[in-house]
Amino acid sequence: MTTEDRKEGLSLQKRNELIIKYAPLIKYVAGRLAMKLPPNVDINDLISAGVMGLIDAINRFDPSRNIQFKTFAEFRIRGAMLDELRSLDWVPRSVRKKANMIEKAYLELEQELGRPAEDDEVAEALGVTLEEFYKMLEETKNVSFVDIENIKRKIPDLNEEDIFDLIEDPDQPDPFEDCELKELRDVLAEAIDELPEKEKLVLSLYYYEGLTMREIGEILGYTESRISQLHSKAIARLRAKLKDRLGEDYLGT
Repeated sequence: MTTEDRKEGLSLQKRNELIIKYAPLIKYVAGRLAMKLPPNVDINDLISAGVMGLIDAINRFDPSRNIQFKTFAEFRIRGAMLDELRSLDWVPRSVRKKANMIEKAYLELEQELGRPAEDDEVAEALGVTLEEFYKMLEETKNVSFVDIENIKRKIPDLNEEDIFDLIEDPDQPDPFEDCELKELRDVLAEAIDELPEKEKLVLSLYYYEGLTMREIGEILGYTESRISQLHSKAIARLRAKLKDRLGEDYLGT
């Protein structure tokens, strides 16, 4: 898409061509989301929302900002799907409550200990066995995934690669230097840096490299469920730190 296209507006034919060209991207994003959702969530609803996200991307894209259209479109597609999920309110209140309990335990323990809390310490703080704690992580993993996306959507053109560039190459120019939400960028970078190395690596491979939980497990020599567990713990730690430093409104409940 050229700058001239943006200025003059796209013809119906050009719009249809873009929709057809990037339709596989919609199915790809929907498929990745569906793997983490309950079976009662219809993937066709996600695809329908994704089509609207792609149309929104076509309307909003500005080539002068040096962002690839595919990257921008994927971000808008995923955002539209997540909005659809939020409107369904498919996560039970009891699960959200457990997620908040885990985040609170992580925050209080790590403030007290001055280091990342171990699994047995979190379980003890919650008054549950280690096995029950792992079950809670499994039950709340979907809440964590959706809400971390909400952090990114606070910055309109922010995508997964932007956030995890902070892990991969801290010497690169800061993409958020001129952003009004620089505070969010700084706090998020600090929170990521404070994660245990294994959890930081899982986040980097999952978001930055785009690998699946199974693929990460094969690389690191862990089971897929173990990788999912590490991901859930990392996101819970991040959410706890961001809530504490920036307030509840950045994350939702």
